[in-house]
Amino acid sequence: MRLAEEEVQAMLEKADGWKLTDERWIAKKYRFQDYLQGIEFVRRIAAISEDANHHPFISIDYKLITVKLSSWRAKGLTKLDFDLAKQYDEVYEQMKQGGGE
Repeated sequence: MRLAEEEVQAMLEKADGWKLTDERWIAKKYRFQDYLQGIEFVRRIAAISEDANHHPFISIDYKLITVKLSSWRAKGLTKLDFDLAKQYDEVYEQMKQGGGE
């Protein structure tokens, strides 16, 4: 179910670094030490996304990965978008700390 504007704003306050774009997407940029580390991040979040059957827009620009989430069926943002955003952040933190799979 699509979140109301107030709900989106409340969830954004808890979503570290995620920004609202075009009123229907949340987006975040992740920076990595090298290209292959960024690709590994994409691989890991792709697996999470596939399990959830909810697929983000992903842009790869050398060491900078941009991720955007929205729910097509809901025509806006849902709780699932924010749940996945949190999981992506957890993957990023694990990788920064040298965590494996």
